[in-house]
Amino acid sequence: MAWLRRRRTRDALVAYMLLLPGIIYFSVYFFYPIAIEFWASLFRGQPLIGASEFAGLANYTAALTDPTVRHSFWITLIYAVGTTSITLLIGLGLASILCGPMKLNAAIRAIIFFPYIISFVIVALMWKSLLDPYTGLLNNLLIVLGLPTQNWLNTPSTALPTMIAITVWKDVGYAMLIYIAAILGIPSTLYEAATIDGAQPRQTFFMITLPLLMPATLFLAVVGMIGNLQDLSAPYLLTGGGPANATRLFSLHVYETAFLELNIGYASAQSFLMFIVILIVTFVQFRLLNRQVSY
Repeated sequence: MAWLRRRRTRDALVAYMLLLPGIIYFSVYFFYPIAIEFWASLFRGQPLIGASEFAGLANYTAALTDPTVRHSFWITLIYAVGTTSITLLIGLGLASILCGPMKLNAAIRAIIFFPYIISFVIVALMWKSLLDPYTGLLNNLLIVLGLPTQNWLNTPSTALPTMIAITVWKDVGYAMLIYIAAILGIPSTLYEAATIDGAQPRQTFFMITLPLLMPATLFLAVVGMIGNLQDLSAPYLLTGGGPANATRLFSLHVYETAFLELNIGYASAQSFLMFIVILIVTFVQFRLLNRQVSY
């Protein structure tokens, strides 16, 4: 049995050697920054770049009781849930239509996917021009139709929905392609059997297609929520967090706290709280959407 133990030891060493690059990568670029951020959150001032003093959990207490932080958190949650859910719904609808035999199918897919590969800087400049209250194409169209114009990005009631719509427009092509790939991977024999049994298209969609798309839905929901909860580019480039803090997302608030106010410790505490929220949201998504479907 000694030779068997030696073989198992050798196999384990080989496995750890193969895993070593990944372990080093995650240790340096994931676990170490989290540890540094938590350490910095325990100090007041500028713990990483200048003078600071130990504060314990005071930064966390201040963040949890700060009305500006709470407002930014709820705005961010609305933005993330709205953007992710709408992106998934529209992406699924487009995928259901474009995965079938249609003329110019590939061209339509490419047009819808194209905004996803564009830098958000370009997207922001384009949409700010289109939505300009005086010279924008959309308001000019409303004037032609005899409808009142809107100050889309500078009115508290419309700024956040407009920012959500722009983000959905940019990301929906990616969700569409993932869903198309998942739909094309479903065996056609399942649909043939359902047709023989007299199932209607609506029934096959809800009883076959939708359950078998759960892995793709889970992936898109988790990645989308994580990205949107941390989004900085949309509020920074489109609205600057205004008007009246209507689009002041959490990442923008942390950015301004850290780099404009130079309160590194307080910003680190806020970032670590968002890290915990993202973990909780991801866990809930896995509990709700991680359903194994066999066929």
